[in-house]
Amino acid sequence: MTIQTPEIPFPIVIVDNYPVMKMPKRLTVLEAIHFKQVCHQFLVSSVYLPKQLILDFSETEFMDSSGVGALVHNFKAAKSKNVTLILYQTPPPVMAVLSMTGLDEIIPITTTLETYPPTVSIQPPETHPSVRSWIKRTMDIAGSLVGLLITAILFIPIALTIKLDSPGPIFFHQTRCGWLGKRFKIIKFRSMCADAESLKQKVPNQAKGAIFKNTHDPRITRVGRFLRRTSLDELPQFLNVLKGEMSLVGTRPPTPDEVERYEVPQWQRLNVKPGMTGEWQVYGRSRITNFEQVIELDLRYQKNWSHWYDLQLILKTVLILFHKNSGAV
Repeated sequence: MTIQTPEIPFPIVIVDNYPVMKMPKRLTVLEAIHFKQVCHQFLVSSVYLPKQLILDFSETEFMDSSGVGALVHNFKAAKSKNVTLILYQTPPPVMAVLSMTGLDEIIPITTTLETYPPTVSIQPPETHPSVRSWIKRTMDIAGSLVGLLITAILFIPIALTIKLDSPGPIFFHQTRCGWLGKRFKIIKFRSMCADAESLKQKVPNQAKGAIFKNTHDPRITRVGRFLRRTSLDELPQFLNVLKGEMSLVGTRPPTPDEVERYEVPQWQRLNVKPGMTGEWQVYGRSRITNFEQVIELDLRYQKNWSHWYDLQLILKTVLILFHKNSGAV
């Protein structure tokens, strides 16, 4: 994935002996890459580093997941140099993104050069048309209710086989990153041994990039392999869809440790809600072993998205589930 860096100045001026970096009107992937580079250069090349670096967002009208990614990178870089990153004059669209991602509780925000709590906009940010589509949300609610009904019918036999096969809980909870990187707890039927998370570091990763995959993962139980092959382990995720944390169709929900390894352009995949199915499920599934392929499929979904396209992907997912080699591993 090749992205050219635009010539965006990000000028730095000195106000009351502190550097103030002017942010652009839009902070998307191209601007975010340059923002990260300029900030990094300032932190490593300055002979005398100030105690704080102020980011002036007063003219910024739009920020997406790439902007969030660059901001997180720069916050960590500044912290490593004992420099406090302060956000100045954040308008409602930017404030909404910061509130959604929880960054407003981590990074100091000020409306003057004396920090105090800002007014938070309750209007959610729009990073992609699918995010605010009431038709898509209606489809999610209807689909999740049907899915939860199916889950309730199959719960007893699935729960019994899980408990008889291996000791441990019936459900598996894991922290994932959703829209704009906001964290939530995903829920599945347990398909691995109870201490799978602690054993992960002992299992070799066969994938390339910021994803983890092992075709013959020894942590998966016998019943777990069947649940994964038939995707029955994912049925409880209909609850995540009903709560609005996921969608029926979207991108693959990454783990926080995967997001930690993202470069700025890769944050684009978080511009939409994660889904129970999507391009990666229909066209990649368990065959994907390269993170760049995941990115390509996720961005293709964002480009091609429509309500009809979501319905097509749902139908293809149902058909794929009946293919003997379709299941996740």
